[in-house]
Amino acid sequence: MSGLNASLGYFLAIVGVSAVGRVLVTRWRPRWTFLTEFIAAFALSACRLEVDTIAEVGQWAGALGPDVAITMLFISITVHGIIMQGVSGNPSVTLMGLLQKDTGAVSAVLSVAAQLLGAYIALLVAGKYWQMELTDMHMIKNLMMSECSTSLQVPPLQGVFAEALGALTFHLVYLVLKNRSQLLRIPIFAVLLTLIAYAGNNYTSGYVNPSLAYAMTFTCPGHTLLAYSLVYWLGPLMGMTLALFLYLGNIPLLFSRNLLYSKKTRFRVPKGKTSEDKTS
Repeated sequence: MSGLNASLGYFLAIVGVSAVGRVLVTRWRPRWTFLTEFIAAFALSACRLEVDTIAEVGQWAGALGPDVAITMLFISITVHGIIMQGVSGNPSVTLMGLLQKDTGAVSAVLSVAAQLLGAYIALLVAGKYWQMELTDMHMIKNLMMSECSTSLQVPPLQGVFAEALGALTFHLVYLVLKNRSQLLRIPIFAVLLTLIAYAGNNYTSGYVNPSLAYAMTFTCPGHTLLAYSLVYWLGPLMGMTLALFLYLGNIPLLFSRNLLYSKKTRFRVPKGKTSEDKTS
């Protein structure tokens, strides 16, 4: 079995299981939004782990160039957006809802915990899949599991800046397109996240998603847990908070006063007629 065929089968299995799970949860437990966040984070992390395998090993073990990895990343993000509409699988997006007062504190905590659990389960599932060693590419990946290469290839301070910049860009676009049609949002987000990942490849891999980063690199040697947390948690949260402040002019959960934009009346209020106008 060729490496690409095995990867496509893996992607289809993950997408199929996630889509069925989303439908079942929506039908039977529509108020348990944290379950859909679990599924979204699982699907996103599981697919990205295989994309990373193609990018890391595929070029010299499966004759799969970088263009294949980029294409698979774009397709996986697009499909994820289609089957997980209204669900992010991203803790920074969830916490942005909390800062906007759109999400309650309990719901936000449950969603973030579910997202981290989904990323952890995705890592386990991907590991079991690699252990099957269906192709040379996956055999090598299985041998590399205990000594995976870290995604953080720059000092932590520079990594925080890189993740914050990517998150700022993503969340600004997210806020601008929030009320637009999914037909417009999904391809734009897919292109944007692919470009951020490509631009951040030599820095932090541009995850702009703490739960995704946990599955991709937190278990890899090279940096401490504190360094990973600063880069992949503090960076995206800083970028998200700055994007929200720039878009709204305030942080609704913290303060209501608009510090950037003044509210001006759009229409002039007509003045009442004076006594001179009435007599004329």
